[in-house]
Amino acid sequence: MQHHERAGRYIQRAVSLRGRTVEQTATLPDGRVIDVHVGVPEDPYIPRAELDTVDVELRAGGRVLAAVNTVLDPDQESEALELAREIVRKLESGELEPTAGAIEPYADELR
Repeated sequence: MQHHERAGRYIQRAVSLRGRTVEQTATLPDGRVIDVHVGVPEDPYIPRAELDTVDVELRAGGRVLAAVNTVLDPDQESEALELAREIVRKLESGELEPTAGAIEPYADELR
């Protein structure tokens, strides 16, 4: 939640993955740098406010290496951060390859 003071009152505004993408960076054992993004994906036909899908994308050098849908809802920002951190840890340790097949079981796990 973000809090904004207006005329002596605090207004609470929910922050969700529709307006903010969780981003973490992993350095693989071979030295490659992978960006892990968890959030509501861009869709040229549907406004983000209407989307309920949260995905995980692995990117390197501006290219998407892998993308999978998660079981997360857009309001599960802390769970998205937990997912991103777990994927980063496993990528950095060499337990995971930067592929959709490797990250999909983590994206499908309830948190």
